[in-house]
Amino acid sequence: MKNPMKCAFTIKEALQKLEHFCAYQERCHEEVVSKLYSLKMTSDEIDTIIVKLIEDNFLNETRFACSFARGKHRIKHWGKIRITNELKARQISSANINLALKEISAEEYFETFENLSERCWNNLSENNALKKRKKFCDYMLRRGYESNLVYEKVKELEVS
Repeated sequence: MKNPMKCAFTIKEALQKLEHFCAYQERCHEEVVSKLYSLKMTSDEIDTIIVKLIEDNFLNETRFACSFARGKHRIKHWGKIRITNELKARQISSANINLALKEISAEEYFETFENLSERCWNNLSENNALKKRKKFCDYMLRRGYESNLVYEKVKELEVS
């Protein structure tokens, strides 16, 4: 009878699998470690594989953070607060988070904010002004934009 605790993969096989996993898309350390645990690897094997992936530049936390921030801002239109929180949830260092946020230019950030807020305000079909204001603010804050920007914008939109 087979021992159920025995690894399903050798270190070499797991390394190949993880190289492909990391080459397909930028990954953070947390994602790679959870993938290795799902492959039933031991802690020592995981450490060995992680070190090898970093040495071969398949795994780079700074590169991941920058790519993540750019992508989430451009594609999902997230604000800096949401991006920061999501990166913190993935145990990315604050130095890497600050570096990643610098990837988003101020002009691009405010242009995205303006377009998103205009679209959101115009799509709300609420007659009650207070409810419309609350829905708008909730949406923009959930997207991760700074509260002072959101509240200034809602005042501007209510006047127009």
